[in-house]
Amino acid sequence: MEVDYSLFSLKLLAALGCGLMAGVFFAFSTFVMNALARLQPTQGITAMQSINIAAINPLFMTVLFGTAAACILLVIFSLLRWHQPGAAYLLIGGLLYLIGTLGVTIMFNVPLNDALAKVEPDSTIGQNLWSSYLANWTIWNHIRAAAALTAAASFTIALCYRAVQS
Repeated sequence: MEVDYSLFSLKLLAALGCGLMAGVFFAFSTFVMNALARLQPTQGITAMQSINIAAINPLFMTVLFGTAAACILLVIFSLLRWHQPGAAYLLIGGLLYLIGTLGVTIMFNVPLNDALAKVEPDSTIGQNLWSSYLANWTIWNHIRAAAALTAAASFTIALCYRAVQS
């Protein structure tokens, strides 16, 4: 019974973490980046540099990486117990989050943030970088939002799989 409860808790934690991250990324994609784009480049760069510094905090990092840890465990579980009902949903959800959310963050959004952090907001280089940054960062953010939301849906299906099959 305890194994089932632990697995249920891990699935729930992963579903909630993925949903929470999807919401954060959705907010950025739908209005934060649009609001920053309406500012003068110097103001937009300064605001985004501040956001990127503020985002590196224990609570946000715990959700981002704690969800990844839960996903890693669920991917391993799904592979070891492939015969169990709903294992495919655990594998899909875990891979979507690990590759489509965390992987995209590390490979694309963070390097863009690092490049933005190095420019002076009122410099020509900074202002030239800003327009490409807005477009590129937002595209990758759309991808990680969609991946996190789809992962949350997959984990939710895995949570409900036995009930739906009955």
